[in-house]
Amino acid sequence: MPTWLPLRSVVEEGKKEKRGRFFSSTMRAEYIIEHMEEDEPEAPAHFPPWALLEYRHMLYHVGEGTTVHFTALSRASLDALHEAFRQPLPPLTQKPARFELHAESVTTLAQQRGWDLQRICLLDPKAPLPLSVRDAGLHGSTPAPFTHFLFGGILGDDPPRDRTASLRELGFPGRHLGSVQMSTDTALGVTKRVVEDGLRLGLDELRGMDGADGASDGCGALSFVDSPTLQFGRGESVELPYRYLVADPTTSEPLMAPGMRDIIYRDFDRTFDI
Repeated sequence: MPTWLPLRSVVEEGKKEKRGRFFSSTMRAEYIIEHMEEDEPEAPAHFPPWALLEYRHMLYHVGEGTTVHFTALSRASLDALHEAFRQPLPPLTQKPARFELHAESVTTLAQQRGWDLQRICLLDPKAPLPLSVRDAGLHGSTPAPFTHFLFGGILGDDPPRDRTASLRELGFPGRHLGSVQMSTDTALGVTKRVVEDGLRLGLDELRGMDGADGASDGCGALSFVDSPTLQFGRGESVELPYRYLVADPTTSEPLMAPGMRDIIYRDFDRTFDI
């Protein structure tokens, strides 16, 4: 069992961080998940199976070559995530992103690492501008591209309770991903595909909106499905109240973490056993 020191970061595999002040637009952005379910360092780990699976899936959305940081974790959550992230996620075979687990909040970590807070983009449903393929400086020029993209690790509020407000109040510049809530792993996967792969959001609701990408921006558009229904046979189905990437452009099946469908089905069955 690892020993966690107060207010110290746990760095997976001893990888060194690039500092925001030296960031080049040719370098990949990094991603930060501020875990918002716990208030105390000694709080127990709170990861329902589906939430832990989403967190693991994030590393595969991003892929090797950069880092996903998980911040504001209790000691118990540090242990739980460290063990979970070291396990493979079959049938996915691509290499996942590096991860770092931190007891510190994002603001404390940014101060320690020398990251410029104005170059950390908060994904915020109430932000005035949508996310653009230009925002990391890899697809079109921008005066000060973002070096990090920050997400609230909010585990499944429906309807949303706007707990992102606590991060918004810290003054991070923000971008939104449209009007429909996404699962956290989907939001991160979408952000990576937009700012790194150059695939614009392409949502009808963004057409003509200030800051939105046009048809000539980037190298294509993402495909989404809203409130998909999972069919389980015998007339059983569940509607998911989120927006997802589609698993294949020719289908409307949502792109979900491997094993998520089974977890949802078990939860669905349990509601009828009570």
